[in-house]
Amino acid sequence: MLNRSINQNTGLTGRTVLSRVRLVLPVLLCALVALTVGFVASKTVRQPYETPFSHLFFSDTLHMKAWLITAALLLALLQLLTALRMYEVLRLPPKGRFYHVAHRWSGRTAILLTLPVAYHCMFLLGFGTDDRRVVIHSLLGSFLYGALLAKVLVVRSNGFPGWSLPLGGGALLAILAGLWLTSAFWFFCLVGIGL
Repeated sequence: MLNRSINQNTGLTGRTVLSRVRLVLPVLLCALVALTVGFVASKTVRQPYETPFSHLFFSDTLHMKAWLITAALLLALLQLLTALRMYEVLRLPPKGRFYHVAHRWSGRTAILLTLPVAYHCMFLLGFGTDDRRVVIHSLLGSFLYGALLAKVLVVRSNGFPGWSLPLGGGALLAILAGLWLTSAFWFFCLVGIGL
């Protein structure tokens, strides 16, 4: 009797409470991963080092990182366009599953391109506090994979409101754009776009 009167007084049903708790899960997952990444990166001891991995056909590691994050951002923008087409905000030909497949593979490829960059930033450079740009870059980098896992949780689970997926995708795109602005764009302006 007491439980029923509490529900009647507050207007909350078990389903409403469950849906609100479910909305907190991606946020908690994002925060947990961000804190973990930030903690690991803050424990990195910066030392002069020889480049520990191949930098493909780029002249140095910094050029490689700048171009990989640029390619990842371009793929994320392709993700935005394909998502807009899938939800019929844009009406582009062809019809069918093409945009679903392009969306999935552009996202997977974008994340794969960020992995060597994240490795270098986390384990060789660490969480930087040298100036405002570096702090912002380090914070955004800490949140990137947390936001990714939160978005994947929303995509793979049922019961989230329709607005949660675009919000998660938009947050992920914004983080990636912020990372690009505080790294590759800054680097290209300072050094140039040469390979």
